[in-house]
Amino acid sequence: MDAIDRYRKARELTLAPGGLLEVGTLEHDGQTLLTYVNAPATLRDLWLVSVAHGDKDYLVYGDERWTYQRAGREVAAFANWLVAQGIGPGDRVAIAMRNYPEWMLAHWAINSVGAAVVGMNAWWVADEMAYALADSRPKILVADDRRLATFAEIASDFPDIAVVAVREPASPVAATPWSEVIGTGGELPIIDIDPLSESCIFYTSGTTGRPKGAQLTHRSCVMNVLNVAAMTTIFATTQALGRNQELSEPVTPPATSALIATPLFHVTANNCVLQGGTVSGGKFVLMYKWDPVEALRLIESEKITTLSAVPMMTRELLSHPAFADFDTSTLSSMGGGGAAMQPDLAGKVVRETQKAQPTQGYGMTEVSGIISYTLGDCFVERPESCGPLVPILEGKVIDAEGQTLEVGQIGEVCVKGTPVIAGYLNRPEATAETIVDGWLHTGDIGYFDDDGFLFLVDRAKDMILRGGENIYGAEVEAAIFDHPAVLECVAFAVADDRLGEEVGAAVHLKDGAMVDAPTLREHLASRLAAFKIPRYLWFLAEPLPRNANGKFLKRELREVLDPASAD
Repeated sequence: MDAIDRYRKARELTLAPGGLLEVGTLEHDGQTLLTYVNAPATLRDLWLVSVAHGDKDYLVYGDERWTYQRAGREVAAFANWLVAQGIGPGDRVAIAMRNYPEWMLAHWAINSVGAAVVGMNAWWVADEMAYALADSRPKILVADDRRLATFAEIASDFPDIAVVAVREPASPVAATPWSEVIGTGGELPIIDIDPLSESCIFYTSGTTGRPKGAQLTHRSCVMNVLNVAAMTTIFATTQALGRNQELSEPVTPPATSALIATPLFHVTANNCVLQGGTVSGGKFVLMYKWDPVEALRLIESEKITTLSAVPMMTRELLSHPAFADFDTSTLSSMGGGGAAMQPDLAGKVVRETQKAQPTQGYGMTEVSGIISYTLGDCFVERPESCGPLVPILEGKVIDAEGQTLEVGQIGEVCVKGTPVIAGYLNRPEATAETIVDGWLHTGDIGYFDDDGFLFLVDRAKDMILRGGENIYGAEVEAAIFDHPAVLECVAFAVADDRLGEEVGAAVHLKDGAMVDAPTLREHLASRLAAFKIPRYLWFLAEPLPRNANGKFLKRELREVLDPASAD
């Protein structure tokens, strides 16, 4: 059997009736949706299962280690403290910190009392943080030293938000130390949680210049966890069938030991890696910041099996002069999500490692995580594809008039299923525009082949994908337009070998106005996170080109402007 035939058989074995991952249907808002028959109801239920892993390593950060047992105690203690503060179903608690273990401990505690996590981008400046806090209205903010300093700039605007300080003994604002909140003790409180209630709000960049708060539910997140489990099982079985084609049962993947190199305030690391791997008893090694040599050291010392990273990190590891100096033989997969893995990289993973298989996931915040997934032989055979859809998502491709296209025809990719978010917080118009009759319009352009494998050929026209971070041109443009010297501007993606894409912007100034690149970047520094500030700036003497409708011709500008000529 070739890889695709083995994939089909593996899928059949994994989703067989009577099995743990049996697929059925449910009715919701007049829609018949696919679901896992044996799915737990809430993330709290998943956490209760996970605590049973006892003294196995769970979270590793530097010299610090949390077993599942220790994590269970601290999650229960924080949950009790939250309840004592009046936090319960319907409330929200924001988390603003880098990838510390406390991120996940707070996450499980918040969800276990029925409240929703508000994931704050750790790179936001004060203005961006203020927007998200005003939009989501959390009652508590859990933050580390850098984020506490950012909040201190705007704290007077949010006098009713209580603060928990993580790893900061001298908080610049009144705060309860993390050590105090986990000193509460006790068992996890018993809370009745609606599976359709919010579990998390993650902010995703929007075309209106401000990010939108995607409302993930307990059910959508649980379904994503089971989608991850299903796909990893299917592809583990696909690989095993290459060695033994007589298999009659799916292969259960071993618990992972994952190096987490992407932020926990995104669904890639939080939902797809941590939530799913927690249930299966995985170990998760958190990095302070990305460094290839430190990553190689951790792979060797912690016997890492899975690297959860954007492709440029995988490429940096494989290309690093020190790669051969470390023992990377435990790696079984390299890849992840957040950006497309270039076709050549899949083959390079196979050639440069002893047994690691290349992996790629395509997903969105709006589906609580994963949409499609591919690994190993299937990926190597079809490196331009991001794989087949997960079992409980239906997919179609539509044209500009909304008509469904045939296999092989290119159009906008739409998906429908239980992992789709409830909507966007405080944005009914954006919700209605994005989710139509149950179908999520991804804004991505692609096609399906005869085997159901998805191929993406373009993305939403204004999005810039820089090292796994989604940046919309409109948000950058809004900040540039705030400078009094600017008359016109457009922001767009510029190809970059390391990060995939960088931010570029073409600017036309008002008559007689003067501003240079350093001055404009200084202006942007108080309005945008550093990663959103354009690396490439072009100051054009002539007005920017427009089409007949008056819209700027971004694509044409992108094609004619030379990065070497930028400021």
